[in-house]
Amino acid sequence: MKISVVVSTYNAEEWLEKVLIGYSVQTYKDFELIVADDGSREQTKELIDSYAASYPVPVRHLWHEDLGYRRQEILNVAIVEAAGDYIIMTDGDCIPRADFVEVHAKYAQKGRFLSGGYCKLPMKSSKAIAKADILNGNCFKTSWLSKIEKLNFSNYLKLAANSLVANIADLITPTNASFNNCNSSAFKADMIAINGYDERMKYGGPDREFGERLENYGVKGLQIRHNAIVLHLDHARGYKTPESLAANLAIRKEVRDKKIKWTPFGIVK
Repeated sequence: MKISVVVSTYNAEEWLEKVLIGYSVQTYKDFELIVADDGSREQTKELIDSYAASYPVPVRHLWHEDLGYRRQEILNVAIVEAAGDYIIMTDGDCIPRADFVEVHAKYAQKGRFLSGGYCKLPMKSSKAIAKADILNGNCFKTSWLSKIEKLNFSNYLKLAANSLVANIADLITPTNASFNNCNSSAFKADMIAINGYDERMKYGGPDREFGERLENYGVKGLQIRHNAIVLHLDHARGYKTPESLAANLAIRKEVRDKKIKWTPFGIVK
């Protein structure tokens, strides 16, 4: 199955480079990598170009002008441009474990979207991860990470679980199988059918709203948060505002109450 991995980014070259290294050593090779860039500076393009020249899979850089937070708009462009029938959505601050794409390919099924999780790292651990630690997989080992900073139980369970334990944990977890943009996937046709992301939405819930419309369309979430592993690197969130959160909550409430499937503020205007 041909897969497109869409990585969103904005002016975060240090973190994006670690993510690019992670996707260079995936066990599943039949995918393309699309960097959906919400108006980053020239250094981001230079970084991507330097890796694309000798990368093991095709790399594309989709960019639009920096006119403020417009992440959903560039993600919609990426959905349309994706060559794969199946799309994994993730972020430029999330390092994938070597089996990340393989896990999404394994669990992909019609009528479902996949809901992964993440291991959120503090800044000290985020900074400590070097290229070699990604290439040899050390940064995904609890013994290595715990030498830098103490791991919480949730992160320890995700990283230490074998496939049997991970499957059981995904089955019994009380966490909803929601769509989150650091680690979720679905068929491109289903994303197109709901008209992609709602471009009115700023930071704070547009991915959840996307998943809620998928649910209304009949595509239900499947939990893989203990199987598909990414390390979420620490960063500030200057674009998070009370106004955007309130507006997004109002949109999500309407989607749930009215069982809305299609947004008129998406791919097709």
